Order: sequence, then structure tokens, then C-alpha cells
Amino acid sequence: MLDSISFAQKQRLAYIDFCLLFKGAIYRQDLINRFQVGLSAGSRDFGIYKELAPDNLSYDSREKRYFQTPQFKPVFEHDARRTLTKLANDISDGFDAIGDIHFPVEAPSSLNVPDIFIVARLVQAILNNKAVSVIYTSLSSGSNARELVPHSIVDNGLRWHVRAFDRKSQSFRDFVLTRISKVTIKDTPDEDESAQTDTEWQRLIPLQLVPHPKNVEHPTAIEMDYGMENQQLRIEVRAAMAGYLLRRWNVDCTERGTLKGAEYQLWLQNRFTLNNVQNLAIAPGYEAKGNGSGGGN
Repeated sequence: MLDSISFAQKQRLAYIDFCLLFKGAIYRQDLINRFQVGLSAGSRDFGIYKELAPDNLSYDSREKRYFQTPQFKPVFEHDARRTLTKLANDISDGFDAIGDIHFPVEAPSSLNVPDIFIVARLVQAILNNKAVSVIYTSLSSGSNARELVPHSIVDNGLRWHVRAFDRKSQSFRDFVLTRISKVTIKDTPDEDESAQTDTEWQRLIPLQLVPHPKNVEHPTAIEMDYGMENQQLRIEVRAAMAGYLLRRWNVDCTERGTLKGAEYQLWLQNRFTLNNVQNLAIAPGYEAKGNGSGGGN
């Protein structure tokens, strides 16, 4: 049946599929607003989707929206890498608009790709403000059940995390998506478990990055790489993300720029800004002075 449907309608059906998978529900008006189609066309799309997958959605006449059923199976393939990138950039088309055109652009291979259904459940919980029960395998304690209150999906440059309140440790921590093997959506969390009380997430810290004083022979090249002004790049980053960013870009965090090696092309000029920031053991050359670990798990 999909073969006889136009590209435009296929895209709208993929959007329905995407919303059911990642949001758990969709209003008919969502589809109409997203694609600027009429009411009758929107109704027809839902009718066709129902023909394609009758067990995927149920209509709640009181709330006037369609909900994902426990039997839900996606009609379209949602590639994990592309979908995570779309979610990170607030793109919810549910469809690969590039289609079959192949561009001569390559990206480094990702060694770990999260399960798309694990991601979907976590996104559902975040959007609907719910806690989750998960099976999580950590390096230190193996596989255990954990109760989490997730609030953000995070790309740390090497792998994907979910930032969540961990009811076991009573703290906000990062959990690697590929180490989560089961997700069950639970209750509505308390206010003190929400993102608003995650101080490391809410706090923005300024970073002043400059060409490395010892490893770079021609600092102008580095200034051009990063679009520096007055020989420095000023950025603000969430405290919870600072360690990841500094590691990803191999920023020398020593007091006097003493790390040697061609990979260290940047130096953190205002190192004092990292005082009282957690999870900095991964920041190159930074020696924690009484800092706690933020939980890479």
C-alpha cells in the first residue's frame, strides 16, 4: 500500500508514526499545523495510517487525540543515529527528507548506537513528565534495576546519555543509553526531582579558550579554526556538560598549559571557572581538588 502513496503523504504518515513512537500520542491538529493541510486531508491521513497499522493507535474521544497502544510497531524505519540528531536539533519530521540522494560527505563511524525503542521510551517519559524504571548495567556494579526521572538526552561527543535524577543515590547523574536494556514508564515525579532542581544542569559557566601557548607554532590557524575574537573563544556551557566539552576538544586544563602533544591545541585560560564543577576527572589535565564525581556510570 505504501508504494502507491505520494511522497508528501508518506511524509505525513511518517510524522504520525514518529509522534506515536517518541511522544506516545498525537493530536490531529499537530499534523494539520505541521504540514499546513486541511482538516479533511488530516483525517484521511489518520485513516490511511489506521489501515496500515490498525493495532498501533487508539483514539481517546475525551482528550481528542490518538495514543500509542501496547502493541505498537513502527510502520517506518527510524534510524537511531539520524533520529537522535533530529531530536537534539528539535527536528520532528519523522522522515529522511534527503531521500535517495547520496552526497559526498562522510562522518566518523559511531561505535555505539542506542536502541531506538529505549530512546523512544525515555523521550516519552521526558515529554510527559514521568519517572521510569530501567535495567542499567554499570561498570562498577553490573546489571541492576534503577528508578530514574529523566529530563534530557545528551550527546557528549562520543556517546549518548540521559540526564536524570537517580532515586537510588538521590542525585542527578548521567546514564549511558546503550547500557539501558529495559524502560518502564512509572509515576509522576516530585518537584525536587525535576530539571529545575538540577543545579549542575541549570548553572552556566563561562569558558575562555585560547590557542595552546606551547604546542601551537602558528596560533592564527587555531584562531581561524574556532572563529576567535581577540585571540580567544568565549562560550557558555552547562556545568554538567563542561567536562565532556573539554575532553572532546582536548582542551588543556592545567594551570600553566603544560600538557604536551599535537592534540592539545587549546588551553583553558580561566581555569578558576571550574571551581565546584562536578565530573571533571575527564577534563584533560584538570586535577580535582575536592570535587565529587558527577557520575559517568
